[in-house]
Amino acid sequence: MPRSYKHIIWDWNGTLLDDTWLCVEVLNGLLRQRNRNPLSENDYRENFGFPVIHFYEYLGFDVDVDSFDRISQAFIQAYEARWLTECELQKGAASTLETLAEQGYSHSVLSAAHQRALETGIAHFGIGRHFRGLVGTDNIHAHGKVEQGRRWIRSLDWPAREVVLVGDTLHDYEVAQAIGTDCILLAHGHHTPERLAGSGAPVVHSLEELVGFLKRKPMQ
Repeated sequence: MPRSYKHIIWDWNGTLLDDTWLCVEVLNGLLRQRNRNPLSENDYRENFGFPVIHFYEYLGFDVDVDSFDRISQAFIQAYEARWLTECELQKGAASTLETLAEQGYSHSVLSAAHQRALETGIAHFGIGRHFRGLVGTDNIHAHGKVEQGRRWIRSLDWPAREVVLVGDTLHDYEVAQAIGTDCILLAHGHHTPERLAGSGAPVVHSLEELVGFLKRKPMQ
């Protein structure tokens, strides 16, 4: 029998924010500077993952500690110069949050993005009122999400069995396993549907489909 969820923990990048295309463009800018071949969006979605340093190794960057810091800084600088003016929320994101709230769900965000960037983005897109909390990281390397998730799940009013994590990468599935929640994966973000399906978690292809999936779950 399906579980009765009360709270949804949302990932941010790729799940609610449509930014996969921008990540590809920024990475291609860094690759051009190093006279390397460009990356297609499909190649990105097939290979991007966490820890991010391993993806940079796949791209051929020199990832000794100092170089990894420089590459990360360069990526963040180029990304932050554009994302607030060029990115949009995923189609139907705001209405999805509203609809699910009307159905009795509460929301929070757990992200590998830096806390400041997460708060800035949520405020910029005017959706802050939907969330009980925004939980980001304290670094630019996109690590620490599991630890933050464990702290966050302990602070919630519901046991883990009444919480579901919605994300767009296999790392989101790993985080859900680590914090003891179910996971639903959206195939419109940073990983391909085929990669996501390999996790065994439910995969949906749009926020509209997600609403329908959750509506079939009995609420108490």
